Amino acid sequence: RLQESRERLSVCSKLCYAVGGAPYQITGCALGFFLQIYLLDVAQLHPFYASIILFVGRAWDAVTDPMVGFFISKTSWTRFGRLMPWIIFSTPFAVISYFLIWFVPDISRGQVMWYLVFYCIFQTLVTCFHVPYSALTMFISREQSERDSATAYRMTVEVLGTVLGTAIQGQIVGNVATPCIESPIFISRFNSSVAMEELNMTHDTGSLTDTRNAYMIAAGVIGGLYVLCAVILSLGVRERRESSELRSDQPVSFFQGLKLVMNHGAYIKLIAGFLFTSLAFMLLEGNFALFCTYTLGFRNEFQNILLAIMLSATLTIPLWQWFLTRFGKKTAVYVGISSAIPFLIMVAVLDSNLIMTYIVAVAAGISVAAAFLLPWSMLPDVIDDFKLQHPDSHGHEAIFFSFYVFFTKFTSGVSLGISTLSLDFAGYQTRGCSQPSQVNVTLKMLVSAVPVGLILLGLLLFKLYPIDEEKRRKNKKALQDLR
Repeated sequence: RLQESRERLSVCSKLCYAVGGAPYQITGCALGFFLQIYLLDVAQLHPFYASIILFVGRAWDAVTDPMVGFFISKTSWTRFGRLMPWIIFSTPFAVISYFLIWFVPDISRGQVMWYLVFYCIFQTLVTCFHVPYSALTMFISREQSERDSATAYRMTVEVLGTVLGTAIQGQIVGNVATPCIESPIFISRFNSSVAMEELNMTHDTGSLTDTRNAYMIAAGVIGGLYVLCAVILSLGVRERRESSELRSDQPVSFFQGLKLVMNHGAYIKLIAGFLFTSLAFMLLEGNFALFCTYTLGFRNEFQNILLAIMLSATLTIPLWQWFLTRFGKKTAVYVGISSAIPFLIMVAVLDSNLIMTYIVAVAAGISVAAAFLLPWSMLPDVIDDFKLQHPDSHGHEAIFFSFYVFFTKFTSGVSLGISTLSLDFAGYQTRGCSQPSQVNVTLKMLVSAVPVGLILLGLLLFKLYPIDEEKRRKNKKALQDLR
């Protein structure tokens, strides 16, 4: 009991730790929901080039996770810890590169390379923040209950971060009307009149400039929040070296550790289950703004619908934390994530109705909360199980977290690239006020049928995951004895 009391974290420490999860979610949510529509309708890139940027950026983001995990495993301990220096020094450069993603350069050629380079730079720098931050879970306390509690705080703040990202980006950008073109017939009609063409171009350019300025203002606000959260995390959390160590002081090499981690059955089965469910929600996130704008016809309401989803998710995180404590984490996975299926079907089947869309959005947010909380709550259980099987091997926390993120990000990059190419093949019209019927059918598939199939596949795979509540209690007791 005395040992447990020393390992208990104060509410202030948990809050400071939780705040560190906000920058990744704020920027990730803004990019996830708005980057595709920004590249297509504001930067006015061809859908093919937009798909390249989205795929290469996400794929590079995935590659950087194990790279950063490798370098972290080679980092020596300092008086600030082993993980905290990565968080501190990456922050200012990440904020600068994030702002430049939302800037439209005044160059006729090279726009694709501009967005590709700064998107990849930002993804690298935010990985240098988030991978050590994720691994920090194992260094704040040895008590699983304290880590679970801190994770619940973190997930609440992270989902709140998605609300902030959606609200800041959506409300600032949504208050500016982005000019659109009615149809190709409309263009050809006025091409015969030079004066009318110049008048329309002047009007559109002015409106488009306002939209571009709104995106940069939103990027500046989000960048300021990124810095503030990093400062609170670095000042309010103490990284404890002894929290993750058992007996040995000699860490195994990165590649030996990677081989051990990838041969750990519980980890592979956890990744297999969450890979497909996470991919379903990422695919929904990437295409939802276009779906609301064109298929549902809510051009001026989509940012509020997104906000309703994220607010609902934020408010229900404590509910899911109670549920997984009461009924177990595997049960929470089945109940929480499967609850999204009927609402994903409803949003595609029902006619365009704003009130019904808001109801579906609030209900879907409950499932989004479960998808946010459960992977990060279950990864520490897998790491504890690994430590029992390999008591003399330590220092692999970053490998566990970074490779989990690697698989989910890489597959999401592939899915977003394919989905944007699908829109191109369906005949997507850049800056169009409406889209062809083939585009609307494609968007319905991307936000309904495909995510439902991925969720069902993920839940089937998750039945193989071996760590239930009884196994988790046995592991906790065995770890206490080992220490």
